[in-house]
Amino acid sequence: MSEAKTRPTEQSVDEFLDAIPDERRRQDCRAVAALMSEVTGAAPQMWGASIVGFGSYHYRYASGREGDWMLTGFSPRKDSLTVYLSYGLEQQADLLERLGKHKIGKACLYIKRLEDIDPGVLRELVARSVEETKRANAMP
Repeated sequence: MSEAKTRPTEQSVDEFLDAIPDERRRQDCRAVAALMSEVTGAAPQMWGASIVGFGSYHYRYASGREGDWMLTGFSPRKDSLTVYLSYGLEQQADLLERLGKHKIGKACLYIKRLEDIDPGVLRELVARSVEETKRANAMP
């Protein structure tokens, strides 16, 4: 069975964030990193070359595939700040309605700028995702 391509690395999170060319995006990323660190109680760690992750959990699918993944994380992509939430966004309609300007994927939230959203709602989305992921994977 193949290994996950995205894994924790020793790359410096601060160096990665400092290298973001756009000042506003860099500030947004630092704010999201602080929020996620506070919610998870975990220090940021690079996952692959471009994802800042927080915490981790072990998953095992019915197919037998298993691995480790971050509890939550983000990546400063070209078009938007991508927030990774392990717990499905389809269950979060109440919060998404209040979040502000965003787009969603299966387990990703896409935000252009933090000023376009309610940071309290983002915090709640991240907290719910972390709680549900821990619960579903029998973590303390």
